[in-house]
Amino acid sequence: MGRQPSAKPTSFDIAYLAGVSQPTVSRALRGSKSVSAATRANIERIAHELNYTVDKNASSLRSQRTHTLALLFFEDPTPDESMINPFFLSMLGSITRECALRGYDLLISFQQMHNDWHVAYQDSHRSDGIILLGYGDYQLYRAKLEHLVEMDTKFVRWGSVADDNIGLTVGSDNVGAGVQAGDHLIEIGRRRIAFLGDASDHAPEFKDRYTGLCKAMAAVGLKIDPRLQRDAVSSESSGYAATRALLEQGVPFDAVFAASDLIAIGAMRALTEAGVSLPGQVAMIGFDDIPAASLTAPTLTTVMQDIKGAGALLVDALLRRIDGQPAERSILPTRLIRRQSTSV
Repeated sequence: MGRQPSAKPTSFDIAYLAGVSQPTVSRALRGSKSVSAATRANIERIAHELNYTVDKNASSLRSQRTHTLALLFFEDPTPDESMINPFFLSMLGSITRECALRGYDLLISFQQMHNDWHVAYQDSHRSDGIILLGYGDYQLYRAKLEHLVEMDTKFVRWGSVADDNIGLTVGSDNVGAGVQAGDHLIEIGRRRIAFLGDASDHAPEFKDRYTGLCKAMAAVGLKIDPRLQRDAVSSESSGYAATRALLEQGVPFDAVFAASDLIAIGAMRALTEAGVSLPGQVAMIGFDDIPAASLTAPTLTTVMQDIKGAGALLVDALLRRIDGQPAERSILPTRLIRRQSTSV
């Protein structure tokens, strides 16, 4: 005689109807990739027909999990009081949606370099794992990451993807993006291209973007002038100051590739105040495609990162780590968004 369904459907009822084990049902409803797509779809269909919902409290007691992920932002200087880089605010939406799809709650907080912020999350069982966005000076940040690895903390971070990464990293193809930006500026006839952004090991993503620009220029025989690289952090005020310094040194340039849109917006203000026409005398490219990039005058050509793909990969990679499954670093392609600041 077949199993009689409970008054309140359980995962065992779903397992019976699907012809699989109860642990398979649990893994499928958590979104685990260890369950085939066809089996997962069948289980989800049956769960929907039975109006089954996951009891997170009971599940947590059995698995010693919170079914919560922690998202930690690094505090950035911003014109408002949010202290969050606008690019990361955009990424927040994609991470939140992916967590909801996978049946996880999301706990959001700031990470401050002077605190042992990881202790309040996985170590105190407030979350099963941590997603890290932003880092400030990477050379100072490395010690924090090394400690997370030593403590076997389950974490994934957004940043520059390289062979010497500490922990699991997801990021954009920053070198390829720099090549895209350089190729576009060269295509419109620019030959003296400045770069605004810290191009050192303290800011590896910015360094990769500068490396890509240099590759594009070298490919067509253009000389790299180190005087046209000016350090800047990702803020309008820093971009403004770097551009003023660039103008004051008197070395000619006809284009700027800024390591972020915030830097580019500050640079555009400095150039406009100096009477430099955009894009007539100087073409401008930013990076991130934040909402403000389409509102500048002229509108800003920029490099767009795959925000939706980033959220999905960050959450999937972290859940794989939590489940003890193999998880690899990922590099996402970028796309150049052409606007008025490079129109010819």
